Order: sequence, then C-alpha cells, then structure tokens
Amino acid sequence: MGLFAAIVEPLLVQSSYRSLAAIIGGGLISLIVLAIVINVLSQILFKNANEPPLVFHWLPYIGSTIAYGIDPYDFFFRCQRKYGDIFTFVLLGKRTTVCLGPKGNEFILNGKLSHVNAEEIYSPLTTPVFGAGVVYDCPNAKLMEQKKMVKFGLTAESLRSYVPLIVDEASEFAKRSPVFRGSKGTFNVPGVMAELTIYTASRSLQGKEVRSKFDSSFAELYHHLDMGFSPINFMLPWAPLPHNRKRDYAQRKMAQTYMEIIRARRQPGVKKDSDDMIWNLMSCAYKNGTQVPDLEIAHMMIALLMAGQHSSSSTVAWIILRLATRPEILEELLAEQRAVLGEDLPPLTYDALQCLQLNSQVVKETLRLHAPIHSMMRKVKSPIQVPDTGYTIPSSHVVLAAPGVTSKSAVHFPEPDTWEPHRWDVDSPLAVLNPENQDADDEKVDYGYGLVSKGAGSPYLPFGAGRHRCIGEAFAYVQLGTITATFVRIFRFRNLDGVQGVVGTDYSSLFSRPLNPAVVRWEKRETEEKGYDRNGRVS
Repeated sequence: MGLFAAIVEPLLVQSSYRSLAAIIGGGLISLIVLAIVINVLSQILFKNANEPPLVFHWLPYIGSTIAYGIDPYDFFFRCQRKYGDIFTFVLLGKRTTVCLGPKGNEFILNGKLSHVNAEEIYSPLTTPVFGAGVVYDCPNAKLMEQKKMVKFGLTAESLRSYVPLIVDEASEFAKRSPVFRGSKGTFNVPGVMAELTIYTASRSLQGKEVRSKFDSSFAELYHHLDMGFSPINFMLPWAPLPHNRKRDYAQRKMAQTYMEIIRARRQPGVKKDSDDMIWNLMSCAYKNGTQVPDLEIAHMMIALLMAGQHSSSSTVAWIILRLATRPEILEELLAEQRAVLGEDLPPLTYDALQCLQLNSQVVKETLRLHAPIHSMMRKVKSPIQVPDTGYTIPSSHVVLAAPGVTSKSAVHFPEPDTWEPHRWDVDSPLAVLNPENQDADDEKVDYGYGLVSKGAGSPYLPFGAGRHRCIGEAFAYVQLGTITATFVRIFRFRNLDGVQGVVGTDYSSLFSRPLNPAVVRWEKRETEEKGYDRNGRVS
C-alpha cells in the first residue's frame, strides 16, 4: 500500500488543480501512447516465422494505410526492397498480404474459390452503385454466367459495328465541345476525356436511347453515382452521408431509366435495330432456364457503364498527356495512318485499326505505365500455403496482387519509367526482358463464360488474369485505339510552356487517374479548315 499511495497521491493532488477536459485529454494521450508502445513491442517480440513479414508501423489500426494510400506503387517497391516479394501490412485494421511478381499474380489471381474470394471485398463498395443481384452481389457461379452473357455481346461483329459509332462521337465532340472552339487553346485533359468516354461507351455498348440522355439529366446522375466509389465507402458504404444519399437516388433513377428503355423495346411489334448490349441481355437466360429479370439487366448496364468508363477515361487521358510530351510520336501516328490506310485518310474501321501497329503500341505502353487498377484484393477463406516458401496466410488476412508492379519493374522492362511506344517494336532494346514469360499467358481455361487466358506469368497484365479477368478488354482496346486514331487526325497536342513530363497519379479512388488539373495545349490541324465528316475523314 505504501508504494501504491506514493504513486497515486501525487496524481490526485495534480488532478485537483486541473480541469475535467485537461484530465480527459491527458488520459487519451496516455492511452494512445500506451497503444503505440504495445503495438511496437508486439511487432518486435512476437514475430511469426510461419507468416509473411509484417511491415513495421507505429499506429495500431492505421498501420501503413497512409503510405499505401498516397502512392501504392512507391509503397510496394519500398517494401519489396526490404521484405521481398511477399509481405503483410495493416490497412485500416485488416492485415493485408501482398504477393508481388508473376508468381504472386498467379498465386492470387488464379487462386481457388475455396481459398480466396473477391465478392466479400468489393460487394460493400459496388452493390450500392451497381444494384442488387449482379457482379459481386451474387454467387460466383451466377457472376460467371452474367460475364458470359456480356462477353457474347462483345463479339468481333459487335466490335466492328462499334468503331464507326465511336469515331462519330469523337469527331462530333471535337466539333461541338466548347473546349475546342477556335483553332487552338488549352484544356483540362481528365475532365474532358471523362466526358468523351461517357458518350462513346454509352453510344456503342448501351444504345442510342441511353446515349441521348447523357446530354441532360443522366450526366448529373452519373456524377453522383460515381461518388459512390469514394474510399470511405470501403468501410461505411451505407452511412447516411450526403454523397451516399445522392448515390442511392442516382442509382434508382438510372435503373428506372434503363427499365423504361427495356419495357419500350419489349412492346409488341418492336424490332431489334442494333447490336447494343441491352438487346443482347434481353434475350439471355440463366442455366436454370430463368430469363434475366429486367431489373438485373438494368443493374448490369449500370455496372458496364461505370466499370468501362472509368478505366477508358483514365487511360485515354494518359494517352493525350503522354502524346503532349512526345509530339514526334503524334506525327508518327498520323504518318502511319497515311502510309497504311491511304493519303486521303479513309474512314476508320475495325479492320483498319488492326493494321495500325504504332497506334496499338501507344495504347499498350500507356496501359503498361498507367494501369487503371493498382490493387486487386481477395478475402482469404481458409489458410493457404504460399508455394516455394514456408509461409501460411491465415484466413483472417486479405491478399493483394499488384500486376502494375511487374510492368513498372526493371526486372522485366528496361528503363521502366520511360514511356516509349517503340519498346514494343521487334528487336527494340527496350523490349520486355525474358519474353518467354509472355507465353505463360497463352493457357486458356473456361470459368463458365468461355475460354480466357488463365496464366498470370506475363509481366503485362493491365486487365488482370484468371476468373476475374476483365471481359471488356477487347472493347477497351477498340475504344482507346479508335479515339486515339480519330484525335490524331484532328489535333496536335503539346505541354504548356515550361512544363516537363506529365502530372502525378491520383490514387484516392478505386481507379487510378491523372491528378487534376492536367492541362495541355491543343491545336487543330490545317486540314481542319476543310472539315471532317462523321467518320473523321477529311472532307
């Protein structure tokens, strides 16, 4: 009692002279300090050799969240140098195990359903945006059926029909947008490209009725729905926050709009007049014979629009920004079109795009450096052994693959931070190292929606791998290639005076994108005086 009294009595004397707020504040500070001390000691004294190394962090629960959120790739590379390809970090209280490199991509992206699960990670974020019963708000088997339905709406014949629609939208946008009035000026690339890709994606994939609505109320609804991807919604997707209330209203209104279009098309005597996705889904049924409900079609259309527009708008913005730093590549692209397609620049077609090698390489190189999604996560369902290691990842963890790390690594690409479309030329000194690994991506498997590449051995995986590989990959290449080829005919781009390189990357959302603002100069080519027809052809 003597020792206890000696400790407590001075504290009681001190507290008698302090306000209640000061006492509470001091207590909270003491608790925080104690929590930090316990957290640090636990990392030092209780290491588990059977689990991947834990990235050191001071704050419990917060862990490495801030460093990861500011720049995931910088965080990954720093941890890789210190811990190797496999390590665990604390992300908002959740232990997240990162597996880097081709082996890590293969391990996670081709993980068994009994081992890893994507639905539990993404459903809280995506379901309020897309709607119930689709994508991650349904069993994996049903998702695979939905992907099969969508995939068969993306046939080569459909893609052929989309090219002139995308050309038309891009050409008309260059004429009518207030941003491009006159013969030269400046514009904020991310915002303008986001608007353009909404038009191209909606017109080609979703039909003329949907496209017509984006000139008015749909644009605002889309913006409110887009806010549903705010990072806070990973934790609080149903919180009664202002942006969530707007998200929910926008989701209901957009679903209602799609339902009205579907009901109108189902009226007696209405004939199919296009190859858009709504018509495709309206004729689809699940394996058990159940016709896809109209509400699920509406929700799938919202998912298609949101997923496709985000990745394409980000990538095409990066393409413009990169071309502005390399005007000689821009001129090479136009020269390629003249050499391959003809001096009179005939209308762009799907088959013509396949012949434009440099145009394709610009898209490919941009995706290498600026993959739309930097992290692909799965919830661990049962303890899994990491091949060729002594590590076992417990079921309390989340696992994370980052294919963008391999595409940015000097192990696989010489001068990886250099944007150089010609690295994809035959015999280029900057070509991918160990090209035999590219063949690992040739293995095909049917997860329930047709054959897709299974292998994750390639260092270039901008669209993922395995059962959750992006089914819109072919459409993305068509859309990006068509917009690039069309704008090359109309514009020259260059950086503002005194500006070197490109802006940094905004990692604050589920999708990576250029930091705002990202302004470049534009100038219409001399031939613009003659005008362009609806196919982007000089007239």
